[in-house]
Amino acid sequence: MSEHYYHNHDLGRFPEIGNNAGELAKKFFDWYGAVFAEGALSQREKSLIALAVAHAVQCPYCIDAYSSDALEKGADMDQMTEAVHVAAAIRGGASLVHGIQMRNTAKKISM
Repeated sequence: MSEHYYHNHDLGRFPEIGNNAGELAKKFFDWYGAVFAEGALSQREKSLIALAVAHAVQCPYCIDAYSSDALEKGADMDQMTEAVHVAAAIRGGASLVHGIQMRNTAKKISM
């Protein structure tokens, strides 16, 4: 088995970010908990958003965490897959729209 950067067991070590910076970690975890609390969006909806964002930012730890979380909160594979496709479409569109910047630069140079 080849060595790789990400290890599943590291996700459970996330609280260690508080080592040597406990006050900052507490503030982060308090805020994080508040963000994911039931509000205008359900916890299931927030979990699906987090799953989509996890794919867009390509965080394997977040993908693992929010795949499990979304299932635990009642999402199904169709909803989860659709959320991932939404993230992919936004990421692809963001790449393509930057093509306008390329066109603007090319236009300036060719004038």
